[in-house]
Amino acid sequence: MRVIGLTGGIGSGKSTVAGYLVGLGAAVIELDKVGHDVIKSGAPAFERVVSEFGKGILGTGGEIDRTRLGDIVFKNPQALVRLNRIVHPEIDKVVADRVEEYRRKGKKVVVLEAAAMLEAGGEAQTDEIWVTKAPEAAVLNRLNQRSGYSEAESRDRLRSQLPGEERIRHADVVIDTDCPLDELELRVKKEWDKLMRRVG
Repeated sequence: MRVIGLTGGIGSGKSTVAGYLVGLGAAVIELDKVGHDVIKSGAPAFERVVSEFGKGILGTGGEIDRTRLGDIVFKNPQALVRLNRIVHPEIDKVVADRVEEYRRKGKKVVVLEAAAMLEAGGEAQTDEIWVTKAPEAAVLNRLNQRSGYSEAESRDRLRSQLPGEERIRHADVVIDTDCPLDELELRVKKEWDKLMRRVG
């Protein structure tokens, strides 16, 4: 089995590429979703995150309001480091269990999709790293259309992440997503075919 780490900045096209990989037969584990799960009320990291950042991050239902938490950590690099220190070990445990489950089921390829994979040292869990990239103007446009972020909000999020060039230095495969979707699907298929030859 081959474990692919699929990463890239916010708005770089990771989820679209992951969707194409599912269509080609991969299993995808979204680490952002796992991250949401481990900070839910009653989950392993919930109390520690609330203790670290205060009850002001809680919404009316008693769950962590990710927008409030995001407002803190995306403007303060040290706060983001503190959050990652709490959450990432819990994410790693869940991911290891799921990868093992797919291994037992005989899955050939498992994709770990995560924006902050390299920042968190997550490449240790993978066999190779795939990076999605797009020009900043395309990313800002996507974020505005998808999330309704202002340009300032989008730039805050971009600045809180590893620069694209740094991700690419770690990449085994780079996929440029600044193209029509049908072309992107062909680019992903081409990389999948190469992967299948490597897997054997």
